[in-house]
Amino acid sequence: MKKNLKRNIVMAAVLLFVCAAVYLNWSYSNTYGEADTAMVKAEDDAMAAADAAYTETLAEEESAEETVSAYFASARLTRQQSRDEALALLETAAAGEGASQETIDAAMESITAMATWSMQEAQIENLLLAKDFSDCVVYITGDGVTVAVPAPMEGLSDAAVARITDTITAETDLTASQIRIIEVRDDA
Repeated sequence: MKKNLKRNIVMAAVLLFVCAAVYLNWSYSNTYGEADTAMVKAEDDAMAAADAAYTETLAEEESAEETVSAYFASARLTRQQSRDEALALLETAAAGEGASQETIDAAMESITAMATWSMQEAQIENLLLAKDFSDCVVYITGDGVTVAVPAPMEGLSDAAVARITDTITAETDLTASQIRIIEVRDDA
C-alpha cells in the first residue's frame, strides 16, 4: 500500500510539473506574440555575415599555417641535401687513390660526427615536439646548434626559450651560448 501511495504522489508531481510547463509556454507565447519576421531576417543576415567572416579568418590562418609548414619541410630538405653532398665529398676524398691515412681518418671522423649530429637532431626535434612546439628544425654543426621554431607575433616566451635550451644542453655537450634560436613567424 505504501508503494502505491509513493508512486501516486510521484506521478501527481510529474503531472503537476508538465501542466506548469505547458501553462508557462502558453503564457510566454501570448505575452510576446509571434516572432517579427523582419527581426528574424536581420538576425539571420547578421549570423550569415559573422559566419562568412569567421570562415575567411580560418582560411587565412590555414594559409599561414601551410606557409610555416612549407618552411619547415623546405628547411629539412635543404639540411638533408647539404649533408648528403658533404658526405659524398668526404667519401670521395677518403676513397681517392692518393689519399693519405691522415685524410682518410679525418674524412671518417667527419662522417661519424655528421651521423651523430643527424641522430641528435632527430632526437631533439622529437623532444621539442613533445614539449608542445608544433614544428621545429634543428641543425647541429661543430660550432653549435641552430633551432628554428614557430613563434607567435609577440615572440617566444622566456619559458619556451628555456625549454629549448634545456632540451639541447641535455642531449648534446653544447652550452647555452652555442645555441641559436630562430623564430619563424607567420606574417599573415
